[in-house]
Amino acid sequence: MQGWLEDSGYAYLTERLKSNIDETISFNGKTKNCCVAMVDAVGSTKVTAHLSREDTCKYYGIFLNAMALIAREYGACVVKNVGDSLLYYFCDEKNPDGRSFAKTLECGMIMLKCSKIVNESMHDAGLPSVSYRISADYGTVMLAKSVTASSDDIFGPTVNICSKINRKADPNSMIIGNDLYQNVKNIQGYSFKQKSGVSLGFKFDYPVFALLKNK
Repeated sequence: MQGWLEDSGYAYLTERLKSNIDETISFNGKTKNCCVAMVDAVGSTKVTAHLSREDTCKYYGIFLNAMALIAREYGACVVKNVGDSLLYYFCDEKNPDGRSFAKTLECGMIMLKCSKIVNESMHDAGLPSVSYRISADYGTVMLAKSVTASSDDIFGPTVNICSKINRKADPNSMIIGNDLYQNVKNIQGYSFKQKSGVSLGFKFDYPVFALLKNK
């Protein structure tokens, strides 16, 4: 088997790569302006290291399904889960009145508010508590269709930035990037606290802001 991989297998794959690559993921050239968000379980690798395989599945299942339910209730398109994270987005083109901006903030705040209910489900299943953080930003995304998925996948700098700034959020909090901040800073009921920026390889760091719900 090893010899096939090194010789015949390698030759076969190089010919396939040169002649035709199957389009498991196809890009249609379409783009959209979207509010992209990600909710990520904090320290889940350490937590699940002490769980059985069955309990690990329950742990991630309760968390990811709860977050997906909330996101869909607010009208988000849930793209996929990546390990212990869930990626979803609100498309501005479907909400020309700007409701997607408000929905992004509202959805994130409700996710955080529901942490008590989510952890009650964890405890009922004999599992440890979960903490999570949410990040969001606004910008253009590229759409792609996967043969293994029913909904479009999204790619591009906005998705990458949303993922990168997620770690700037404290556990059980939400953070947003500057492009989203510029569109939501005047929405009533929220306040924003600037945090240390994120390096994107440019001269200046990209500004990020912690989102707070006013009482």
